[in-house]
Amino acid sequence: MARRGGGRAARVRERTGAESGPVAPAFITRRMMPHDLLTPDGLDVIEAKADQILAEVGIDVNEPEDRDEFRRAGASIDGARVRFEPGHVRELARTAPSEFTQHARNPDKSVVIGGNHVVMAPAYGSPFVSDLAGGRRYASLEDFRNFVKLTHATPWLHHSGGTICEPVDVPVNKRHLDMVYSHLTCNDQAFMGSVTIPERARDSVEMARIVFGADFVDEHCVILGNVNVNSPLVWDNAMTGAIRAYAEANQAPVVVPFILGGAMGPVTLAGDIAQAHAETMVGVALSQLIRPGCPVIYGNFLSSMALRSGSPTFGTPEPAIGSLVVGQMARRVGLPLRCAGAFTASKLPDGQAMAESTMSMMSAILCGTNFILHSAGWLEGGLTMGYEKFVMDADLCGALHRFLEGVSLDDDQFAIDGFHEVGPGNHFFGSQHTLRHYETAFFDSTTADNNSFEQWRDAGESRTEERAAARVAEVLAEYEPPPIDESIDAALLDYMGRKKSSMPDMWY
Repeated sequence: MARRGGGRAARVRERTGAESGPVAPAFITRRMMPHDLLTPDGLDVIEAKADQILAEVGIDVNEPEDRDEFRRAGASIDGARVRFEPGHVRELARTAPSEFTQHARNPDKSVVIGGNHVVMAPAYGSPFVSDLAGGRRYASLEDFRNFVKLTHATPWLHHSGGTICEPVDVPVNKRHLDMVYSHLTCNDQAFMGSVTIPERARDSVEMARIVFGADFVDEHCVILGNVNVNSPLVWDNAMTGAIRAYAEANQAPVVVPFILGGAMGPVTLAGDIAQAHAETMVGVALSQLIRPGCPVIYGNFLSSMALRSGSPTFGTPEPAIGSLVVGQMARRVGLPLRCAGAFTASKLPDGQAMAESTMSMMSAILCGTNFILHSAGWLEGGLTMGYEKFVMDADLCGALHRFLEGVSLDDDQFAIDGFHEVGPGNHFFGSQHTLRHYETAFFDSTTADNNSFEQWRDAGESRTEERAAARVAEVLAEYEPPPIDESIDAALLDYMGRKKSSMPDMWY
């Protein structure tokens, strides 16, 4: 696992008030290698079809400034339509790094994105929240802060995330300030900023500069921005404006098509993958034209639909298969990958929710994803952030940490001394080898009940979601905020106050 130098760590601790010593890995370095579904010849076909889409159909880029970037780079422009010769967008994207560090307020929690590293972050974008006690309701700023706190206290999530839920009790044009402030003060992990309009993206970067220092931010990635293509084949000016705001500041856009097969893309996987690759590479290319060498993440959001009703479906096998190919395409072009998450269409943290989420998360693990957004909390196709679902998903993330470790072949793992001690026909339960590994041998779930039926019955017959609800209450009751320098906090509050007072409230 990569570690930052003591000098830099000490300087940032002094500036931010962060302390070292996380009890869990800052990120995962996988031993379980990704699964390659297609041969190189198959990938050649996918890339050729993506190039054909960009050359023959093209992609609409709504912002004239962005079209000018592509015109100067040699693309063909016809109104808003931009077309590229085969191989052109890949060449434009070649300056993007294959791996980069996103620095956290606590240097010991900085994450490496790319290569054989995996970073897990909570779900993103839900206007509603739900729990067993209060049911489904509009999300508030208190809910947002609760989820940031839960993320900070969860050992299996490495990243504070972004818009974990929409705090709809705060004006639309001001809530991004409160969300970024919450990430920077209720958590000390890496985080994501706003992207809804370019000005809010710039506010997010400016607040990061207050915490990390302007010179440091100019040279290092400290914030991500999740930007979505308006699939099919449209880059609108709000999203390209966000790419520009992050790229100009040397921060990392996460470039993500949003494709529901049968609606924003074909019903066939090959067509969806080719479309997604074309859309993503245009966004990556734009980031590199704005600032060559700035970090960027190759993103993908691929799901399916119930074609009889038009409802989106999640956690189904087709997108899981598609993710395997998307992972190969990201590795082919040498970019870090964001793909899949704990997706489900279920409205409750029930069997459907966890079956679909497990299918989706396993596809992320097997396809080689480096940054897994939506790792915890997703319900109702992303419309709802669930408190109990968050804890249940985080538990799955913990199990996946162990899964990604693979098999160690260290001499002690073969337990030869244990075989000598136990001999044939006896059990290992009380052996010295077992006692040495007692606390670390197996993943210990915080939500599963492995007792006998009688023990479970006598303890109250609790269900998984009930145990998860108790865990939420316990974690929030015991939460302690990470320290931050008072002058930094005051500067953040001053910036927020000046920005908020400069404009009237907007609620749409």
